[in-house]
Amino acid sequence: MDIVLLAKAAVMGIVEGLTEFLPISSTGHLILAGSLLGFDDDRAKVFDIAIQTGAIFAVILVYWQRLQTTFTTLPGNANSRRLVLNVLIGFLPAVVLGLLLGKMIKEHLFTPLVVASTFIIGGFIILWAEKRQQTAVRVQAVDDMTPMDALKVGIVQCLAMIPGTSRSGSTIIGGMLMGLSRQAATDFSFFLAIPTLIGAGAYSLYKERHLLSMADAPVFAVGLVMSFISAWICVRWLLRYIANHSFVPFAYYRIVFGIVVLLTWWTGLVAWHD
Repeated sequence: MDIVLLAKAAVMGIVEGLTEFLPISSTGHLILAGSLLGFDDDRAKVFDIAIQTGAIFAVILVYWQRLQTTFTTLPGNANSRRLVLNVLIGFLPAVVLGLLLGKMIKEHLFTPLVVASTFIIGGFIILWAEKRQQTAVRVQAVDDMTPMDALKVGIVQCLAMIPGTSRSGSTIIGGMLMGLSRQAATDFSFFLAIPTLIGAGAYSLYKERHLLSMADAPVFAVGLVMSFISAWICVRWLLRYIANHSFVPFAYYRIVFGIVVLLTWWTGLVAWHD
């Protein structure tokens, strides 16, 4: 097995794990990292989606006690039933729109211009949400969410199909704009990620199975492991961070990073035409 290829898989796994649950877009970073590493063919696109499973296992580990309690008390506990129902409701819009629009989005929107633009726009939306958040909280904890809250967050999650938007950013910031506290929005974003990312990874592997062979297994294994480790570190850090901090630094990061990508893309385009 090519050591260079395994090294690229490790780097991509780290990028995925560190960016999946922060409001900065893992897909956008993976597109750009893959382009820089020359790891951006059709198989690499399947790889990018598949290694999300490694990141989601980190969430399962961090929230294991809550998940175990939820499923063991499901028959008799109203909060447990409400959480499972809300996650299922929030998951449905992504299933429907993903099946309807997924192919078109991959063909037309996975470009540096789109990524840069959504990075910048998303940064300004985060700044607006944080300013508004100070006086608009009506749901303090994830157990207080209604099915309608879950549906709204699920619909907003669909925006993440546009690269550079950020799935976690859409659900967390969208939830905050709908009246969820920062903690409630973050917790629900993590719970909603479990079926969403596992489903996306499994569907992508099945649909594109003709592109893969057993020779690809080590590459995927390295990406999954590195994604899991880096995501575990990131999720634990983020849960501590949100207790006393806002998402404003991520907003400025998105804006600056988006401008850099936009300028790099424009410079390259001008140089190519010259």
